[in-house]
Amino acid sequence: MSVTLEPNTQQIKEQKIYKQMGLSDAEFQMVEDILGRTPNYTETGLFSVMWSEHCSYKNSKPVLSKFPTKGDHVLQGPGEGAGIVDIGDGQAAVFKMESHNHPSAIEPYQGAATGVGGIIRDVFSMGARPIALLNSLRFGELETPRVKYLFEEVVAGIAGYGNCIGIPTVGGEVQFDASYDGNPLVNAMCVGLIDHKDIQKGVAKGTGNPVMYVGAKTGRDGIHGATFASEELTDASDEKRPAVQVGDPFMEKLLLEACLELVKSDALIGIQDMGAAGLTSSSAEMASKAGSGIEMDLDHVPQRETGMTAYEMMLSESQERMLIVVKQGREPEIVELFEKYGLDAVTVGRVTDDSTLRLKHKGEIVAEVPVDALAEDAPVYHQKSSVPEYYREFQSLPNEEPEVEDHQSTLLALLQQPTIASKEWVYNQYDHQVRTSTVVSPGSDAAVIRVRGTNKGLAMTTDCNSRYIYLDPETGGKIAVAEAARNVVVSGGRPLAITDCLNFGNPEKPEIFWQLEKAADGMSAACLQLNAPVIGGNVSLYNETNGTAIYPTPTIGLVGLVEDLKHVTTQDAKKQGDFVYLVGGSMTEFGGSELQKMVEGRIFGKAPSIDLDVEAQRQSAILTAIQQGLVQSAHDVAEGGVAVALAEKTFGNGLGVNVSLAGSKTTALFSETQSRFLLTVSPEQAQAFEDTVKDARKIGEVTGDRMIVKGEDGAVWIDESVETLRSAWKGAIPCLLKSEA
Repeated sequence: MSVTLEPNTQQIKEQKIYKQMGLSDAEFQMVEDILGRTPNYTETGLFSVMWSEHCSYKNSKPVLSKFPTKGDHVLQGPGEGAGIVDIGDGQAAVFKMESHNHPSAIEPYQGAATGVGGIIRDVFSMGARPIALLNSLRFGELETPRVKYLFEEVVAGIAGYGNCIGIPTVGGEVQFDASYDGNPLVNAMCVGLIDHKDIQKGVAKGTGNPVMYVGAKTGRDGIHGATFASEELTDASDEKRPAVQVGDPFMEKLLLEACLELVKSDALIGIQDMGAAGLTSSSAEMASKAGSGIEMDLDHVPQRETGMTAYEMMLSESQERMLIVVKQGREPEIVELFEKYGLDAVTVGRVTDDSTLRLKHKGEIVAEVPVDALAEDAPVYHQKSSVPEYYREFQSLPNEEPEVEDHQSTLLALLQQPTIASKEWVYNQYDHQVRTSTVVSPGSDAAVIRVRGTNKGLAMTTDCNSRYIYLDPETGGKIAVAEAARNVVVSGGRPLAITDCLNFGNPEKPEIFWQLEKAADGMSAACLQLNAPVIGGNVSLYNETNGTAIYPTPTIGLVGLVEDLKHVTTQDAKKQGDFVYLVGGSMTEFGGSELQKMVEGRIFGKAPSIDLDVEAQRQSAILTAIQQGLVQSAHDVAEGGVAVALAEKTFGNGLGVNVSLAGSKTTALFSETQSRFLLTVSPEQAQAFEDTVKDARKIGEVTGDRMIVKGEDGAVWIDESVETLRSAWKGAIPCLLKSEA
């Protein structure tokens, strides 16, 4: 076997090899200043991955500091594998969302699958049992073979991993827009349950305590995955295919069960997933958080390939691996525990008191670096920010209705837009009933999972309308949080907290950084108003292809508490004769709307406005009405406006509606005005409902099998069978996938 010699320190500096690893000239000089010497090849690799945006958040830390992270029920905020919120009775919900965008663009099946695997490990590394998976996906228009391939393979990868490991995939969203043609977004979320007493953290404490490697063996897959995720995609990115990891859900299932048994042992000191940057990040971060150091002998690292160098072992992102610290002398019982599951558990090092990461390989010290320099003290940049010219132009435009001639055919066409159309083709590939705790499956506003042994549930959703963010990042950021909260509220849940994936373009471009900071301002305002702090998340920047950025997409994952499962509410109309109520009026707001995109072929103008005081008041009133048993069904008004929301209410049970709407026909039907809800209420509870939800307006009732919408003057705007509408909605995505490009 031939061995490739690693560059020496002189070559690293003179040939600027560090730049190929992702370090700038200034950053390499900082490394030299920290070490007092030129780093060797392995040390340069350690700094390059730990100082990447993906691991250090060096461009986004100033923005992340804007988020509210504390609350009465927050037990663990940002900084650990996942956030934790109290749900009462000594129990807590653990959740986190992460991106796997760049790997999925290069190798969509494995990119998506390992995104799911990684987020599961983040949750069970806290000591929690994962109970549900969600996702948020973005693709280009379903018109080209490449986009169809990416879509099909990403969904297959999510299904393949989640179904095999036996965790239900219960919710998510999929949106399509040309801005994602070259750079799809794959955001995966996991929710877990834990008893307070079992909460774990990723710390390496106790001088002399052994550091143990558990799980799968290390290979050469995923090397430099963190830096790959921190640069723009180009036509040459296919050459980076080796950076994509390969997952094994059956191995992960074994690791999950072993770790959940481990957290019951008082021998465990700390545990952390080997995620981005692998063994480097887990060791450096665990030591830095504890104020200690770690010394490792890499000869003991389980390897599935021969001749691996220290550099390769430390930067590998092979899947299904964890790093743990246990009490000295307790190693044999840990080895025995993991052997029971057929997994490696090997002592690879020990905790030290010198705040240094020291690596030995083949009898030599191959790296010696301060742990804080790798973790907490990575450089932080305050990037320049400037308002894009397009934003100034859009803000100057008046709010106008798109021209619509036939409103009934327009509704049918909107229902076939891939972003609105049924996602059954997607979620029918997911096992959403495994473990038999799923109360509300995919297809309603939020999923609901039963908390075993109680009468409580967790409502959960992912949401973001990136078109609004593009038009007005601050307003769009507010709407993203508010709509996620609406989804949980109409399902009977009280919002607890959010996790997020901040998917943006290159932050070194002032207009992109402006989008990022303004979106964070809007999100923060909504989180404060709606009492839903940010307890963790992920930043994915450099989502650009050949210099063109995606729409800014700060995806929101929100979890709420259903205090009694009898409060669970779904969007489908339940019985004929129930009254239909609309909460909130319609304004001429079409910027970024589905109608504007469909009619004009582009988006422009102002995003819909939002008043967070009104939003909070309506959410509170509607949740109260639901908890009082006054609501038969509830649905928020989102893409496509009231007409689409009404149609969606008819699909589940095939019941129709007969309603009258006020105002201009196009605005009343298709405007995307915010803070609106559609509810059905039985006639005998109508007065109590109206007393509770003051701004609810009765617009009609649930009927047989047709959707009839009239104007105030009685003129019929839409009169169509539910089956015709549902067929158009259900068949759109399968039809597009089968069509010739």
